[in-house]
Parts: sequence; C-alpha cells; structure tokens
Amino acid sequence: MAGSVVKEFTKGLWKEIPPFRLVLGLCPILAVTKSAENGFGMGLAATFVLLSSNLIISALRNVIPRKVRIACYIVIIATFVVIVELLMQAYFYGLYQKLGIFIPLIVVNCIILGRAEAFASKNHVLHSGADGLGMGLGFTLSLTVLGSIREILGSGTITLFGTQLVTMWGSFKPFAFMVEAPGAFVALGLLLGLMNVLGD
Repeated sequence: MAGSVVKEFTKGLWKEIPPFRLVLGLCPILAVTKSAENGFGMGLAATFVLLSSNLIISALRNVIPRKVRIACYIVIIATFVVIVELLMQAYFYGLYQKLGIFIPLIVVNCIILGRAEAFASKNHVLHSGADGLGMGLGFTLSLTVLGSIREILGSGTITLFGTQLVTMWGSFKPFAFMVEAPGAFVALGLLLGLMNVLGD
C-alpha cells in the first residue's frame, strides 16, 4: 500500500511531469513564467486546487452521476479556484496582480480536469491525494525552472518574494526577448529537448 502511494506521488515529479512528459498545461507555463516568482506562485495555486479537487472527486466518485461527471468536476475545481483567488488577494496581492486572469483560468487547466477524469474518479482517496500532490509539485517545479531560466537570461536576476537570489555578473547583457512570448517558446523547447535526451 505504502509503495503504491509513493509510486503515485513520485510519477508526477519526473516520469509524468505535466508540461514536459504529458505536454499539458502549456498555456500557463508559457504565459506566466516571466519570472521564478510568477512560476512558483502559479504552481502552488494549481497544486492546492489539484490536490483538493482530487481528494473530493475521489471521495465522491461513487456518488457523482456518470452523465454529469464533467460538470460536477468543474464545479468542485471552481470552488477551490475561488478559495485560492481569495487567499491570494488577501495575502499575496502583488503576485495576484501579476498572475491576473490566469488564476481563474485554473478551472479549465487540462492537467487538473485530466487528473480528475483519468485518475481521481477511478481510485481511492489516498492514491488520488498522492497523485494530485505529486503532479502539482511537478508542475510547480516546471514553472519555477522555466521562470528562472527566462528571468536570469532576460533580466540578469532571479528574485523570489522580494529577495534577490541570483545576480549575473556586471557586464552581462540580458536577452530582453527571453521575458517576452518568443522567449517562452525557446526556453520550453530547450527544456522539452533536454527531457527527451535524459529519457525516463
């Protein structure tokens, strides 16, 4: 039992890491990763929603009518998205402003709805919780790494919650396009290539 729970948790950290292995959730990974902070914040918000919705959907899987399951999943997911949105407005307003419309759009994130349909609706609560947490943390890791790469190359620094963690040398000339839309595609393409080279 413990081994299967660990397996469900760890698969989302490498073997099935959402944006690079499953190639899901590319809209937020391209749009909000101008900085490590944005990526980290978006990832944690998505993790909370993914974990919470997986637990509830798994617990109610035998109660939810099959014909209206997708609508029910969306209502459950939307409830947790509203909770995240209100918490961010209250405690992390600066980050909330940076992420903007992408917080409400977590409702239709294909990773979250996909895990609800493919996993949580068919498995026990403990396994679904492990799956949601692992996938969420893998997604957070992906967003943070991509945001860090774009920020360090595009701005010459990596800043997290107001603290400057890394600064490039004085003569470094930032590649401004890395914090624009083309930079997101370039960085994502390089990371996808690296993941394919590294394999399973």
